[in-house]
Amino acid sequence: MTAEYIQEGNNLDYINETETAIAAGTLVVMGEICGIAACTIQPGETGVITTTGVWSLPKDDAAITAGAKVYYDDDAGEVTATASSNTFIGIAAAAAAAGDTAAAVRLNR
Repeated sequence: MTAEYIQEGNNLDYINETETAIAAGTLVVMGEICGIAACTIQPGETGVITTTGVWSLPKDDAAITAGAKVYYDDDAGEVTATASSNTFIGIAAAAAAAGDTAAAVRLNR
């Protein structure tokens, strides 16, 4: 069997298997892939997540260095430079100071 091109992969379908709507602009982790909900995704419905680009995402209280690996802390709902049990989501596109509430993150593909 030969390979068949499907798409670039910049946008992927995502099924909301929760009981809560996912608002447009929300970070979504799908296994080892992360993306930003392109529209509100109702429970049980399929929506689109954008898996490319640099996004401003809520971050923890710690500083993040430009170029550092960035992780998503699902419990806190924010990004962090701490790996521990968090999910790798991308690279810091710019430095973020300890007092900053958001970080610019280039999503991992």
